[in-house]
Amino acid sequence: MTPRPTLQTRTLGTASPLTVSTLGLGCMGMSEFYGTTDEATATSTIHRALDLGVTLLDTADMYGPFTNERLVGSAVAGRRDEVQLATKFGNERLPDGTRIGINGRPEYVRAACDASLERLGVDHVDLYYQHRVDPDVPIEETVGAMAELVAAGKVRHLGLSEASSETIRRAHAVHPITALQTEYSLFTRDLEDTILPTIRDLGIGLVPYSPLGRGILTGTVTGATLEAGDSRRTAYFPRFQGEALERNLALVDAVRRLAEAKGITSGQLALAWVLAQGEDVVPIPGTRRIPYLEENVGAAAVRLDADDLAALDRAVPRDAVAGARYGDLSSIDD
Repeated sequence: MTPRPTLQTRTLGTASPLTVSTLGLGCMGMSEFYGTTDEATATSTIHRALDLGVTLLDTADMYGPFTNERLVGSAVAGRRDEVQLATKFGNERLPDGTRIGINGRPEYVRAACDASLERLGVDHVDLYYQHRVDPDVPIEETVGAMAELVAAGKVRHLGLSEASSETIRRAHAVHPITALQTEYSLFTRDLEDTILPTIRDLGIGLVPYSPLGRGILTGTVTGATLEAGDSRRTAYFPRFQGEALERNLALVDAVRRLAEAKGITSGQLALAWVLAQGEDVVPIPGTRRIPYLEENVGAAAVRLDADDLAALDRAVPRDAVAGARYGDLSSIDD
């Protein structure tokens, strides 16, 4: 018998609202980027997530590339009515992994959606994101094509990822945007300056990816624990390199001490901090393994008071994190 779900729900967006579980599951690492993958283990993790009440599953066509959507689609076959599927287009890749670039052309939007639906094995996706903003295509044209997908019944709600405040406003004027997906954690807080106020002004929900700082905030990641094929070992992720990593691990140790005082893990404390930023925030921590999934879900039961939040601000000041979040920020819309 399936256990009763342990998670509550939150609603993303006001003009085009989508109700999902308090936290979702990022599925990217099940297929690429973070070392060895195993589809059977990943499928079991997705099934366990559904049993625990996780309903928002996040994938993208470029993960794999293309294999992650197939994995997610296969895993939810027969349980489609239990989930809200989110996928993305815009980071164009070839089957061999070659990166072509960012593509926001209307004809590509339509073709990418049809291909995603086929790989997922569904007749619609619940949340369709533009993965990265194409600087060569007006956002009005891209979102206009996305709106056509809503009218056709292929997509229920629209989202953007890593978009600037100006882009978000222009997009929202074409069609209601339900959610913005961008990086947000104790280690990445720059969106608090202008982007978070913008989406709250417009009634757009926030879906933070990497809410655990790509795993570093769990306290289990060091230079020695990363596999040879793990992309975090490369210069693309400066926070995991050399002296920057050592400085950042000292910050993680401060989080760990606070977590131990509360009888929880550092990862749970870091996730609880993200959840405490507002009822319009739904983080999507990624994992391939059931124990980590269960630990993440446990964070939803952690309540932080003003003293806890202040202690975390002191432990991890906004300007204390060493290194940029990406080695190349050229694809980030600013």
